[in-house]
Amino acid sequence: MQNITNNFKITGNQKVSLKDFDTSLSAGYRKDDADDVLADLVKQTSELQNKLYADNKFNLLIIFQAMDAAGKDSAIKHTMSGVNPQGCQVYSFKQPSSEDYEHDFLWRHYKALPERGRIGIHNRSHYENVLVTRVHPQYIMNENLPGISSPDDIPKDFWEQRYESIRSFEKHLTRNGTVIIKFFLHISKEEQKERFLKRIDDESKNWKFSAGDLEERKRWDDYMEAYEDAINATATHDAPWYIIPADKKWFSRIAISTIIVDTLSKLKMEYPVLPEGESNNLDDIKKRLEKE
Repeated sequence: MQNITNNFKITGNQKVSLKDFDTSLSAGYRKDDADDVLADLVKQTSELQNKLYADNKFNLLIIFQAMDAAGKDSAIKHTMSGVNPQGCQVYSFKQPSSEDYEHDFLWRHYKALPERGRIGIHNRSHYENVLVTRVHPQYIMNENLPGISSPDDIPKDFWEQRYESIRSFEKHLTRNGTVIIKFFLHISKEEQKERFLKRIDDESKNWKFSAGDLEERKRWDDYMEAYEDAINATATHDAPWYIIPADKKWFSRIAISTIIVDTLSKLKMEYPVLPEGESNNLDDIKKRLEKE
């Protein structure tokens, strides 16, 4: 089996071309074994989360980005199924509010960061500001930025400035104990079509589909270019991207869980140790309780 963490990890040492990544890859895993493999990984994640919470020095920020129907919601549901809700928070970012637009583009994302000892999951993230806005630059007008009154006013270096802001933002977070994992669920255009058709055919999933999804699909190549540029510009050693094959949901969940477990396992986390005096007190309390 392939080394999932290393093979899917992008740290900025190489230029990424998404067409070179196989969206149907399963890295030697078998679907028949998927439930058992994932169950073991979920158990490990739960144990590591307990240590993360008790150690209280790090926090984990997991970012999910993908095209529609790539499986972000189900990936979060299955890979985090064993996590204690008290130590985990999920934010699904929608269109910015009027209040959000009165601040810089990172403001609402900074507010949603997890506390020390906790896992934070961002379903879509600050990267929407260099993805959706890159494909639809008219959205930038909502930010009321100085000197930009129309998309034609957006300078050539605008996107590089945004990448620089994101790199600085993430560097600041990692310096202060935030461990960042960024997942791009890489689905093929053909598989997205099949999932859209299933959503239309299944009445219980009709609500997941809208006509707007089809319009965005027409801009597929533009989105792939935006994702490539964003990954190449913001992948670093401390805040890497992972390009996850997403055509097979069962495998993408294994890959995501494996990377989370590997990342948490490498942190220098310890359960707190009581001072000797307090430890002796516990022994005394235990004896008194046992005599009741």
